[in-house]
Amino acid sequence: MGKRDNRVAYMNPIAMARSRGPIQSSGPTIQDYLNRPRPTWEEVKEQLEKKKKGSKALAEFEEKMNENWKKELEKHREKLLSGSESSSKKRQRKKKEKKKSGRYSSSSSSSDSSSSSEDSEDEDKKQGKRRKKKKNRSHKSSESSMSETESDSKDSLKKKKKSKDATEKEKDIKGLSKKRKMYPEDKPLSSESLSESDYIEEIRAKKKKSSEEQEKATEKTKKKKKHKKHSKKKKKKAASSSPDSP
Repeated sequence: MGKRDNRVAYMNPIAMARSRGPIQSSGPTIQDYLNRPRPTWEEVKEQLEKKKKGSKALAEFEEKMNENWKKELEKHREKLLSGSESSSKKRQRKKKEKKKSGRYSSSSSSSDSSSSSEDSEDEDKKQGKRRKKKKNRSHKSSESSMSETESDSKDSLKKKKKSKDATEKEKDIKGLSKKRKMYPEDKPLSSESLSESDYIEEIRAKKKKSSEEQEKATEKTKKKKKHKKHSKKKKKKAASSSPDSP
């Protein structure tokens, strides 16, 4: 069995297009565009003149509108001016009426002013007295508040001192009770039979004694340590001298 021939003939696209002939175009060509009908110079001048005439008509219309607007503005101004004139006239009339009424009331106001001045003087005097009373009251209240604050501060200091004394007494009593437990042989008289001052003095004396005893004990221990060091040095010297003697 032989192989199947799958070869295909090559067709040149350019040659195929030439063999078909010229293509029929559906739209206008470039030559048609170049050969289009064009207006002459005279026709162009006529068109430009028509445009200018149209612009003149528009300018005339705008001028008419401006004239009408100016007339309306003048009417509006006349109305405003007439209204302002009428308002100014009304004000002048009111001023004249006030002046006339002031002339008639001046005679009556003079008598009223004298009575009102007397009333105002009386009121000023009353107000001055009230102010003095208020000042005196405020001064007294400030003094009383100062005295109260001072008394409060003194009371607080006294209370603090009392509390400190009570705490110190309690501490001394607690310390003494501990010592009694530690050393039951040295029991003093009962706290009920002794007074408070004697009891406190005894406690202080015992504290001094205990401190002195502790100091003596520390001094003894120091002396013993020094003595031991000195004896050790002597032994070392004797040991070093014994082999050298023969």
